[in-house]
Amino acid sequence: MSSGAKQRQKKQNGTIVNNRRARRNYDVLDSVEAGLVLTGTEIKAIREGRVNLSDAYGKPEDGEIWLVNMHIAQYSAGSRNNHEPTRPRKLLLHKDEITRLTRQVSERGLTLVPLRLYIRRHRAKVELAVARGRRQYDKRRAIIEREREREAMQAVRR
Repeated sequence: MSSGAKQRQKKQNGTIVNNRRARRNYDVLDSVEAGLVLTGTEIKAIREGRVNLSDAYGKPEDGEIWLVNMHIAQYSAGSRNNHEPTRPRKLLLHKDEITRLTRQVSERGLTLVPLRLYIRRHRAKVELAVARGRRQYDKRRAIIEREREREAMQAVRR
């Protein structure tokens, strides 16, 4: 796929970045859409696609949920008032969603993982998932199942 085709695909569904590592390392149980509290240079850098979600996670704290370790590179045309790349960012959720997610994370040993960052109606959103970490043998089993499905689809096409 050419870079122009990739850009068009990103523009169509609004996805800026996917966290492929999260789908590999975690079993996703539930997901929710959350808004982000951002500064001006952060949203400009996000629109440029200069974001990394691979080490990010959600952290409940004082009745709020914060997105920690999401790296947004500094905006190239920014001044000395540019943002800090890995600062914690507040997530905008309904109160009942916050209590539900906080309860799930504290009780069951689950974690909050961002799956993708996208733009909807000119606002940056993050798809946040409640997930359980996979063991090494679970990862291998998932790879084997994926290969079997791929081989079955190829056999059907023939």
